[in-house]
Amino acid sequence: MQPYFLPYPGYFALIARSDRWLVFDDAQMIRHGWVNRNRVLHPTEAWQYIRVPVVGHERGALIREIEVADLTWGKRIVGQLAPYRRAPHYAAVVALLEQVAARELPRLLDVNLALLAAICERIGVRFAPELHSELTYDRAKVQGPGDWALEAGRALGAASYINPPGGRELFDRARFQEAGMRLEFLTWETPPYAQGARPFEAHLSIIDMLMFLPPEQVRARLDAAQVEVATPA
Repeated sequence: MQPYFLPYPGYFALIARSDRWLVFDDAQMIRHGWVNRNRVLHPTEAWQYIRVPVVGHERGALIREIEVADLTWGKRIVGQLAPYRRAPHYAAVVALLEQVAARELPRLLDVNLALLAAICERIGVRFAPELHSELTYDRAKVQGPGDWALEAGRALGAASYINPPGGRELFDRARFQEAGMRLEFLTWETPPYAQGARPFEAHLSIIDMLMFLPPEQVRARLDAAQVEVATPA
């Protein structure tokens, strides 16, 4: 998986179900994607973006090459979290963000991995990331988007590969079976929870859930994710 910035809770459900987590750090950085931004509640509207500003780069730049443009990004984001001031876990979540921001990590990859690690520690999920860029295998065998997971899985000797359901069309189920790997899809729904007095807003960063729910309840919701084993057509 690409190292997303403060991703939605389902991303952490995927981490919790994985024995090994391979960070796709040598994927191309997608403009207006989720690697340096995400969504939280807005003071008057439904939601707003929070983001880490990055240094300008060429279109083909890889995620691991992207540098942070402003090392004080944490201050701006904490300011944007004003709608959560009355949330029960506001202080703990802000402290988590501030601790990572205070490290002034120069690469976006390192910022995201540090945030993922801090959140996983808070909710009791093991997180031991490995970098795809450091994995040795014949990349010439990758002929399409779905081949990255297949060939990386072969290199790791994986018995199964698990992916969010949105990527179903990318993968050839029969080829995974031929390689001795189960192809699995993890589906995680967002059961509503109280977001103060406002109507529930779904599809936000995990920051939102962490603000309103204690760590053990967050983990319980992640563990409720459903796994489907894909079979060849």
